[in-house]
Amino acid sequence: MGFENRIARIMRNTGPARFFVPLGIILIVFGIIVMGFNTDDYTLTMGTITAVTESVTQEGQKEYDVRFTYDADGKTYEGTFAGLPGDFSVGNGIKVYYDPQDPEKITNSKLGFLPPIMIALGAAATVFGVWKTVQAFKKSIALDQAAGGKTVTEEQKALFKTAPGVKEMYFRFDGNSLRPGYLIEDADKNVLFEGKMLKNALVGSRSYEFVDHVSGRSETHEVGHTVTQTFDNEFFSARSWFKIDGENVWDLLHDRGLRMNTDLHSRFPSPIYDVTKAGEMYARIESTSRYVHEEDEKAHRLAVPTGRMYYRFWTASDDLETMFITMFALSETEQAVAE
Repeated sequence: MGFENRIARIMRNTGPARFFVPLGIILIVFGIIVMGFNTDDYTLTMGTITAVTESVTQEGQKEYDVRFTYDADGKTYEGTFAGLPGDFSVGNGIKVYYDPQDPEKITNSKLGFLPPIMIALGAAATVFGVWKTVQAFKKSIALDQAAGGKTVTEEQKALFKTAPGVKEMYFRFDGNSLRPGYLIEDADKNVLFEGKMLKNALVGSRSYEFVDHVSGRSETHEVGHTVTQTFDNEFFSARSWFKIDGENVWDLLHDRGLRMNTDLHSRFPSPIYDVTKAGEMYARIESTSRYVHEEDEKAHRLAVPTGRMYYRFWTASDDLETMFITMFALSETEQAVAE
């Protein structure tokens, strides 16, 4: 496993802890601090407003500083509440809660169950973050064990493209139609597999039709994309994952036994992805510019690679759907490192 992949694994697997544990600790600490200002024993009395000062916030909202008098234990006190919303007039009543032990300590509302609720939520968030992180590492270990201890050598990777039964194919974006999507082509530019968008959506999933032109099979899938990083699916990109029929695309590929290794630093800006299955080479994918075919080699070398949408790949597998989803995931998530 390369350095970038190790970092990617740590980033992804510790995502829940890095999000929920700090959040939980903040809630617990804040809850404890707020509990120090416990108002459960405060007594309610009605004060009388003696002065009202109006001001306007930066958001254009009116708020009021209210001065009042109130009686507690046979004595009259003065108090002020600042920044109150609502409607206040001199002479009107106002609710005042005071500390029976120190009547000058006042508030306009009780905290009630807020502190213990915050502490409970903080504890739950911390436990959930740790649990999710442990589960993620267990899954990662299980995926490694599925390889049976096998490790693909650099020599095996280098010889894979010319190995018997391995075919070279091309993956590219096709936006020149009313149904934009992606294609897998052979060396003669025959379309072998395609995933075309049937319905776009600003919110929710998009409908894609996956068509295997070799087998003649056609299926419709719901592709739900996210444009933000999430707490438990981070790599190093703004868009780190999407769902196919409700399943995280990387989980879907992992469930099919695929693992991916990227040696980014030595090949930037054209990442090369070595895909394995059960510890054996399954495919090699090379990110490229839009010139993905051999006859365009000169332009291919001169063009600045985009890092997404266009790939050349080699595989001996006839499972074009899995290969399509693999590169669909790389392209649609703008991945630099996948594991």
